[in-house]
Amino acid sequence: METITLDVPAISCDHCVANIKRVVSNEVSGVSDVQGDPDAKQVTIRYASPATVEQIVACMTEWDYPPAR
Repeated sequence: METITLDVPAISCDHCVANIKRVVSNEVSGVSDVQGDPDAKQVTIRYASPATVEQIVACMTEWDYPPAR
């Protein structure tokens, strides 16, 4: 199991975090947990194979929550 924390400037509220959690959990196989902090504009994602960071970032970007690079 791996964990990554991403800065996501587009997060403005708990609803944004809930959207990211729903989308990433449903669309990226291997994601087991998504937690977010709208005040810090960050999400922390736990995942295992077959999920990759690239897949997670692509999914978030597709749904208008691109992580900062």
